[in-house]
Amino acid sequence: MSTKPAPIYADNAATSFPKPREVIDAVSAVLGGMSLSPGRSAHRYSLECSRVIFDTREALADFFNCPDSSRIAFTCNVTEALNVGIFGLLGEKLHPGDHVITTALEHNSVMRPLRYLEKTADISISILPVSGDGEVMVSELPRLIRDNTRLIVVNHVSNVTGAVADIEAIGRAKGDAVFLVDAAQSAGVFPIDVARMNIDMLAFTGHKSLLGPTGSGGFYLRPGLGLRPLKMGGTGSNSEAEIQPDFMPDCYEAGTPNTLGIAGLGAGVGFVTRTGLAAIRAHEQRLCRLFLDGLEQMKGITVYGPAGGRERAAVISLKVKGKSESAVAQSLDRDFHIMVRAGLHCAPGAHRTMGTFAEGTVRFSFGYFNTEADVAACLTALAIISKN
Repeated sequence: MSTKPAPIYADNAATSFPKPREVIDAVSAVLGGMSLSPGRSAHRYSLECSRVIFDTREALADFFNCPDSSRIAFTCNVTEALNVGIFGLLGEKLHPGDHVITTALEHNSVMRPLRYLEKTADISISILPVSGDGEVMVSELPRLIRDNTRLIVVNHVSNVTGAVADIEAIGRAKGDAVFLVDAAQSAGVFPIDVARMNIDMLAFTGHKSLLGPTGSGGFYLRPGLGLRPLKMGGTGSNSEAEIQPDFMPDCYEAGTPNTLGIAGLGAGVGFVTRTGLAAIRAHEQRLCRLFLDGLEQMKGITVYGPAGGRERAAVISLKVKGKSESAVAQSLDRDFHIMVRAGLHCAPGAHRTMGTFAEGTVRFSFGYFNTEADVAACLTALAIISKN
């Protein structure tokens, strides 16, 4: 009797899997042992939940080299964090007629809010170009900066090409503009120092390389920069006032928080910290190189993104000649038990830049828990699919 091979998960750019045991245990401990209502009561369960949230906030502040953990606010994901940053600047630092710079590789979580402001608030947008290898051309930034440039938004790592933007160089060249970094694909793999990199706002998610649950994320906001809250309501603080608190993090954390997700996120950050970013990065880089080297030996497969030994994340987009992207992904799942993502990956601008719009690509994204055997199996499957 034949048995199916163990499934291979190669879709970590969407959500990392599996999660470390301590992440699962942390979520279970909160769900089974606390009230899940932090900051709303003075009893022990509420105080225990408050401690879990505080500890996670502290861990993230250390992780991003933020000296004051109150500058970390929690959201339900990086999309909400980016919306807080972009829409929250309107009327504060960003006004009708002002100018924004972003890149051609941005996710729709950035482009849709910006295009909305372009249409409704008379905000103009310039696109930082991308090289033929899919890398952001930071050298072009000074040419695009205007006197009224108020915001620069950059995806640290592309979720399509795996290209890594030089955010430190952008931080040096940004002038007086607010620098907002989308760290959805980089936090947990690449070192991020908000002070050294001159980052004004960093948006991150918990469920990718920080190894936490879905529904968790947040942002860092530098001291002195104010944002209009995206939502208002109960915070557990200043309850006697009918206006939103004006201090962090309370002003951006209305409503009962996702204590389960935050607890899991804290455990994920702990795992990443103990394992070490260098070790995680080295492992994922080794898998990426093995995969790219194997693909070079195959005919009929086109790979997109930085070539050669250029720095990149373990996110690889490709096309198989004569095959639709959906058919390749379906065959990988059905015939080889390999899970990937096909399509536009919520980043149509990146695909227009690469010339892969509107069909998109097949994306493999390897994580810390993938193995060299997983990569070999993916290469074998692609070799069979490309020949059939």
